[in-house]
Amino acid sequence: QEQLVESGGGLVQPGASLRLSCVASRFSIANAAMAWWRQAPGKERELVATITAGSSTRNYADSVQGRFTISRDNGKNMLYLQMDSLKPEDTAVYICTDWRTWGQGTQVTVSS
Repeated sequence: QEQLVESGGGLVQPGASLRLSCVASRFSIANAAMAWWRQAPGKERELVATITAGSSTRNYADSVQGRFTISRDNGKNMLYLQMDSLKPEDTAVYICTDWRTWGQGTQVTVSS
């Protein structure tokens, strides 16, 4: 079936960087707006960043503005999230979606 699979999460110290990837299989994301969400324990799911199909418009949550960058490579059927200056409050499971299909998520833990 159609799938989105995230990777790139891990345990890092505050101030570090991570790059998350999301690959689509059995369908093309080329014409789809995409997004990254995150889910932290005990908190509501938060919309982190969105990007239009042609990458012309990108939006970010206030909490990550200036630190995270969403991007995509439609030729590779990939979505990315570059996360810099990570903070403990960024700890969460990060999930990619085209608003129809959802990945399982990749865990990001920021701790000293």
